[in-house]
Amino acid sequence: MALASVDYGLGLSNLKFIEPMLLAPATALPEGPNWAYEVKLDGYRALAIKTNGKVQLRSRNDKNFNTRYPVILRALAGLPDDTIVAGEVVALDDAGRPSFNLLQNFGSSMTSVVYYVFDVMVLNGRDVMSEQLSARRKLLQQQVLPMLHEPVRESLILEASLADLIPAVRAQGLEGLVAKRQDSRYEPGQRSGTWQKMRINQGQEFVIAGYTVGTRTFDVLIFGYFENDRLVYVGRTRSGFTPAVREELFRSMKAFEIDVCPFVNLPYGKDHASIWIVPISTAGLNFGRPRGNGVTNGWTHTRDRYRLPPGSDLVAPILRQWAPDQREHWAKR
Repeated sequence: MALASVDYGLGLSNLKFIEPMLLAPATALPEGPNWAYEVKLDGYRALAIKTNGKVQLRSRNDKNFNTRYPVILRALAGLPDDTIVAGEVVALDDAGRPSFNLLQNFGSSMTSVVYYVFDVMVLNGRDVMSEQLSARRKLLQQQVLPMLHEPVRESLILEASLADLIPAVRAQGLEGLVAKRQDSRYEPGQRSGTWQKMRINQGQEFVIAGYTVGTRTFDVLIFGYFENDRLVYVGRTRSGFTPAVREELFRSMKAFEIDVCPFVNLPYGKDHASIWIVPISTAGLNFGRPRGNGVTNGWTHTRDRYRLPPGSDLVAPILRQWAPDQREHWAKR
């Protein structure tokens, strides 16, 4: 297959950016001898491209990752020329588990990052995307990975049954599992179903609407979700925040404090020592064991919050209901 040329500022290349093959979400993964399983990594998909002796690390949207992860770029120096491999950039916590929160805040701490490689699409100028995944994996293991060094690693195939893997992943607090057909070809930008993913330790986006004050910033966040125009309380969390995220989020929340509790179902009195805010920020949270009353414990913050954009359809009714005097203030932010 002839590959179109693209110039990344390193001289003319005969390799073009290849869209990542996508994983189809599943509630149950397929089983059988033609399926192989890997850990679902909670990181950034990335391609490593080498041509004319120069390496580029590109995001799934073809953004430059070179300056963001220089340690990975240096470790990819031995990549064969005219080669493209696919992998995922992951930050590891102290226990060696992937942490998306640490990845988002990489650079503000001594967090270690790893580039887990799982496929090769072009090798020494030869397009191998039409070959079976099992054959591509052998090429990766025999002709690519021996040329690389830490922190580049292979995303290992897990030699176990789903019956054993699922409880093991759950016990380790990992995000989930990936299943891939061993005869699958690489399909750029496609979600064909030959690659599937399943969450095991589940996460969800929730709305932050309150907090309690700690020594320097907040102690716990109070969050819920919208059920039509009613904000339903779900739980509280204090885990998973780096100091920098805590300080930034605390400053942000103070600008949107309100006097009225926005929740319709607090399990404790509304005069509890909590500070309420306009419910316009969201956070990714990973949850543990459900309680019998519908409230869940074991929550851990996994992704940085983001404010709903001023043009969002949700902002106007939220402000109208809880903080009509702050609509002009929000519009200026």
